[in-house]
Amino acid sequence: LEDSQQGEIRFKGEPVSWKGSSHHRRPADAKQVLRIRTNLSMVFQQFNLWAHMTILQNVMEAPVTVLGRDRAEVEQAARGYLDKVGIGDKCDVYPAQLSGGQQQRAAIARALCMEPEALLFDEPTSALDPELEQEVVKVIKDLAAEGRTMIIVTHDMKLAADVSDHVVFLHQGLIEEQGPPETLFGAPESERLRGFLSSTQAA
Repeated sequence: LEDSQQGEIRFKGEPVSWKGSSHHRRPADAKQVLRIRTNLSMVFQQFNLWAHMTILQNVMEAPVTVLGRDRAEVEQAARGYLDKVGIGDKCDVYPAQLSGGQQQRAAIARALCMEPEALLFDEPTSALDPELEQEVVKVIKDLAAEGRTMIIVTHDMKLAADVSDHVVFLHQGLIEEQGPPETLFGAPESERLRGFLSSTQAA
C-alpha cells in the first residue's frame, strides 16, 4: 500500500519490480502489485470498518467487488468466518454497535474472506482494553494453530511470544535481532532487546 524508498519486497520469492529511486521510487508493474495485493489481507490497528455497512456487508465487500466472486458463495463464506471469530450473531448490526474487540474480530473475518495466502496485522490489539484484547488474541492464536501465514507488527511481547514461530526485533528501522521466540525472549543477545524486554515486563 506504501511505496518504499529502498530495500526489496519479495512475495513467495518473487521480487516486486521498481522504477526510480529514493522518494521517486514507484512499482514498475502495476499489474504485478495488484496481483500480489489480492493474495494478501490487512488487519488495521483502528479496525477501518465501513460505518455505513453492516458487519456482513463489510466482510463481503472486497471478495465481491475486487475479486468478482459470486455473491451467494461469498455470503456463505462470510457468515462462516464471522462464526469462526465468534460474532456470527452480529451479521446485521453496524460497526458502531459493536465493542472494539468485536470490531477487530469483524476486521479479521473481513481479511479472511479474501482467502489470502498471508495475513498482515498492524498492532491488532493496541487500540483495545485488556479484557477485549484477549478476545482478539484468542482468534489470532487459533489462526496460528491452523498454520496460517501471518506477519504481525506489535509492541505486545506476550502476543509475539505466544503466537510466533519467528520474531524480528527492529530498532531505528534496522533488524537488531531475529530468531525463534524462545531465543529472543529467553536469551536475547542484543543489549537493546534486553533493555526493551525489561522495560515492557516492568510495565
